[in-house]
Amino acid sequence: MTSGAPETKERLIVFDTTLRDGEQSPGATLNLEEKLEIARQLSRLGVDVCEAGFPIASPGDFEAVQRVAREVGPLVENRKSGEPMTIAGLARARREDIQRAYDAVSPAPRHRIHTFLATSDIHLKHKLRIDREECVRRVKEAVSFARSLCDDVEFSPEDAGRSDREFLTVVLGEAIAAGATTLNIPDTVGYTTPEEYGALIAYLIANTPGAEKATWSTHCHNDLGLATANTLAGVRNGARQVEVTINGIGERAGNTSLEEVVMAIATRPGEFGVATWIDTTQITRTSRMVSAYTGIPVQPNKAVVGANAFAHEAGIHQDGMLKHHSTYEIMRPETVGLASSALVLGKHSGRHAFKVRLEELGYGDLSDEDLNRAFERFKRIADKKKVVTDADLEAILTDEIYQPPEIWKLKYVQVTCGDHTRPTATVILVDPEGKEREDAAVGAGPVDAVYKAINRIVREPNTLTEFVVTAVTEGIDSLGEVTIRIQPHHEETSRWTHPQTGQTQARTFSGHGASTDIVVASARAYMSALNKMLSARAEKLERKGS
Repeated sequence: MTSGAPETKERLIVFDTTLRDGEQSPGATLNLEEKLEIARQLSRLGVDVCEAGFPIASPGDFEAVQRVAREVGPLVENRKSGEPMTIAGLARARREDIQRAYDAVSPAPRHRIHTFLATSDIHLKHKLRIDREECVRRVKEAVSFARSLCDDVEFSPEDAGRSDREFLTVVLGEAIAAGATTLNIPDTVGYTTPEEYGALIAYLIANTPGAEKATWSTHCHNDLGLATANTLAGVRNGARQVEVTINGIGERAGNTSLEEVVMAIATRPGEFGVATWIDTTQITRTSRMVSAYTGIPVQPNKAVVGANAFAHEAGIHQDGMLKHHSTYEIMRPETVGLASSALVLGKHSGRHAFKVRLEELGYGDLSDEDLNRAFERFKRIADKKKVVTDADLEAILTDEIYQPPEIWKLKYVQVTCGDHTRPTATVILVDPEGKEREDAAVGAGPVDAVYKAINRIVREPNTLTEFVVTAVTEGIDSLGEVTIRIQPHHEETSRWTHPQTGQTQARTFSGHGASTDIVVASARAYMSALNKMLSARAEKLERKGS
């Protein structure tokens, strides 16, 4: 089953902001190639609008948005709508921001400028330090300028959830008159309840001059755990665009989760009167890609994409499931791209069977080089395990394909440890010039020893801020996945400035590794994070030099 948009239902536009609002999650920094890969996957998923970034925030953000617009914007293959994805760029209500956003998104066949200005009295007084009249003037000027550049203009009154309703109708009416085609109503701090938010959407549509000329949109944050409920309440009351992120990532407690909204609508088709063009069978793949690239694990009990979403342990549940799946499942795992088979491949399986299974899992678009790398890794894993499950295959692909460019390469790691032995690690790395470098270290434990040995070679001071180990499948031969986060000490990469608040925050880099040996997985994860950190520094220094 995939979510479709039949003639009998209104189309709900899915606006994904994973690459913009999602990337503002602490530690979720993405490099250029990762952003491009996620954007391509969002296109396959069927997203209507991809907010690719905040172009004025930095030269890197501008380049990323422009590359997405140029390389991903024209794609139409594997899209149910048959239309290219709209590429949007965020801009404050300033001419320089708006011009920069347009310059970044304009290479895409379909492009949008998304501009915003706060409207709540709290923000007007304490952040912007302007009165309501000045707010209205700035909105008119910003939207008019954006419309002079682009036919598709979205305006958001930031902190609309705490803004005066009557004042909102004035601001939004002026935005429509100035040329806004989409009006987005952000619950910026996740303050409202579903009843309040739904009523706000209904009130604004009923009382804003020219409301019928624009598409109304939701943008909800999850500070009280109500983002999905608020979004669906907005849809019930007339919103026909939803702003969402994969896995619900975003600032603080995150944004509305794409997969939750889409599957709620697909599972309860009679409740909302709308449908999307999302190919739901791509949801799991997209979720795992975003998790791997951002280094933000998906909680096991997360709706739709969590490890336990389709798991049944209680005896009563298992008995019911064996009799008929509908007793305890309102969705089939296949609808979100999870395979129903548990044991698929082993060490005697060939390349063809491996390739076919990946195609069945939704990975038919891998290049020959990526496929060969993944197959070689599969054969090594299969020699250590009796069977390789679909979950193992997903972990292999995550570890082999969704990794940053290797500046330093891990060639060899060996550890000696025990309850009467000081943990010692020997590591061989290949440096950027292709030369092998070897060193050893003693640590508090085997992983600590490996990291110290790597540090002795690479000599890049950093602090390990997070270390998470998870088992991919059950059993003592399970693949282990390690996700880590490091904070560099080097001044070029240790801090970053939040594009909207202007606050300077500590910058962290995530890494991911998988192996049947958890120490090896830890080493791979550490090398992944180090390579991200080094790439970011090289990119920043290159821009400084130019």
